[in-house]
Amino acid sequence: MSLDCAACREHLRDLQRGRLAPALAADVRAHLATCADCPRAAAAEAALDAALERLPQHPASDALRRRLREQWPTPAARPARWRWRLGPLAAALAVAAVIVVAVPVAWDRLLLRADREAAQRLVGEAVNDHVRVLIARQPLEVASAGIHEVRPWFAGRLDFAPVVPFEGDAEFPLRGGALGYFLDRKAAVFVYGHRLHTISLLVFRAEGLRWPQRGLTAVGAVQAYAETTRGFNALVWRRDDLGYALVSDVEPGALRQLAARLAPES
Repeated sequence: MSLDCAACREHLRDLQRGRLAPALAADVRAHLATCADCPRAAAAEAALDAALERLPQHPASDALRRRLREQWPTPAARPARWRWRLGPLAAALAVAAVIVVAVPVAWDRLLLRADREAAQRLVGEAVNDHVRVLIARQPLEVASAGIHEVRPWFAGRLDFAPVVPFEGDAEFPLRGGALGYFLDRKAAVFVYGHRLHTISLLVFRAEGLRWPQRGLTAVGAVQAYAETTRGFNALVWRRDDLGYALVSDVEPGALRQLAARLAPES
């Protein structure tokens, strides 16, 4: 069974403690061997466990100490003054070490992890849709080099009007469009070219989707999330009520050039 990042990270602690079934443990290790981010999460889990193991143990109660003195009445030598000061100091240092390790991990779990998962969900779906375009026998339902022919074709086929201000040029010619799906909603698919490469632009309703808030880069008039996965470069962004996903195997610089034309400065 192939695991995604969210499922993998749910099992990291049990994997480190040897509590997973062999088959599930093998699936988690296989994901860790191919993922760029999850091994860092596994290392953070291991560091947190190591820090917790160094915490001082709770002292024995007065009643327990009294019973032990009654059984072994030999008085212990009075510790040197610096020794009884060393105990609280060591405890304070151990707590400080745990805070240094635990706080970044907690931040990663509570905030950054949710942000990364939102981005990976959008990018993963965009890449899947682009692959469908590449392998389809007839990827274009309307083949045309004019945006004024392609965009009206979606009228009546979508419950929104796709806003695409770039009609294509000699560097990025518009080849046509098709009706597609992005996660749980319909999408307009515009197909551009660049030399021998195919570029898919998906336009869909942004409402109800979780969008990343960190790790964004300015592209034209928008803040976009960029990622490379499975050999494809992807840019996703939101503008007003619409979401956009641009995917291709072209160089990242070329993809950003097209994205800037699709989201020009106002």
